[in-house]
Amino acid sequence: MRILITNDDGINAPGLQVLESIATEIAGPKGEVWTVAPAFEQSGVAHKISYTHPMMIAELGPRRFAAEGSPADCVLAGLYDVLDGAFPDLVLSGVNRGNNSGENVLYSGTLGGAMEAALQGLPAIALSQYLGPQNSDPALQFDAARAHGVDVVRRLLDRGLWDGDDYRLFYNVNFPPLPGADVRGVRVSPQGYRRDAFFGVEPHISPSGRKFLWIKGGPQHMPTDPGTDVADNLAGYVSVTPMRADLTAHDTVAELKDRLE
Repeated sequence: MRILITNDDGINAPGLQVLESIATEIAGPKGEVWTVAPAFEQSGVAHKISYTHPMMIAELGPRRFAAEGSPADCVLAGLYDVLDGAFPDLVLSGVNRGNNSGENVLYSGTLGGAMEAALQGLPAIALSQYLGPQNSDPALQFDAARAHGVDVVRRLLDRGLWDGDDYRLFYNVNFPPLPGADVRGVRVSPQGYRRDAFFGVEPHISPSGRKFLWIKGGPQHMPTDPGTDVADNLAGYVSVTPMRADLTAHDTVAELKDRLE
């Protein structure tokens, strides 16, 4: 199996090392793992592509490349430059340092990489590691992903739904904020919504007297509705959420037709 991996935390991120290990085991001794990841951190860039300016790409080692772009850029660079159209069997994005559950999905560069792969017609999985008091020790931060990542990816490859629709399915996996031994299992969870976790800005004045704004997020440990991804993660479960890039609110189309057409 040939696997392409990327992330949004950058080529030197510890979560990418965890993903390389997961991908290597999935690919098998005769497989290939190709890494194309951002040269610098790209958290929060969502599905951005560098449409209006070029990006530099550098080969750092065998099958290992860094590109000065977003995760979606890195997927495109991997498919059409590094692999030169010899498409992989699977694209993995992550393992993100921090959760991409709930509304975080909409901002996530990790999800952006997986989404771009799906738009290119490829099976894709995004993987993220929730952080909290029980895995705050750097030695434990990715323990749940390390312990359960291979199993979850294999379950999806063997028993997941993989369609060929125009907006094809891809998967968002979040590991709970626990050591690997304490994870309670896997749940299929719809995307939740934290009602008190809005992003905002925090102003600061520089020594030169100029104002700068820092983007500030809300609390990450407020549970979403029962049975949704954040709630399941905080209850100790790995969440698996099927997704599509189609943003149409299909539940409103028929009624809106009656109102407007």
